[in-house]
Amino acid sequence: MYIRGDHAGLVVGGRLDVHSAADARTVLHSAVDDGSGDLVLDLSELESWDATGLGVIMGVHRRAGRCGRRLVLRHVPPQMQRLLVATRLHRILAIEGGIGVESLPRV
Repeated sequence: MYIRGDHAGLVVGGRLDVHSAADARTVLHSAVDDGSGDLVLDLSELESWDATGLGVIMGVHRRAGRCGRRLVLRHVPPQMQRLLVATRLHRILAIEGGIGVESLPRV
């Protein structure tokens, strides 16, 4: 897993899972704490995430809200869009361009 960017926009790549969650949490929390305005996470290079990785994203979402910021997900891969829809988190998280629920293949 890798994260590159600054306190306003970050690209998350690789696997966001139980093995990388602690490092990701540290970097993402620092980005929230050090910036202002929207924090955009570009997920176009993210290969996969598990429940722990999704928990990191939700934790960053909550932290951003407490800091008066908004977490925005950009370029969410279709596989991860399906997970967000299945968990109904697409209704809570800000997703750039939204998710075309009707266009996603049924699982």
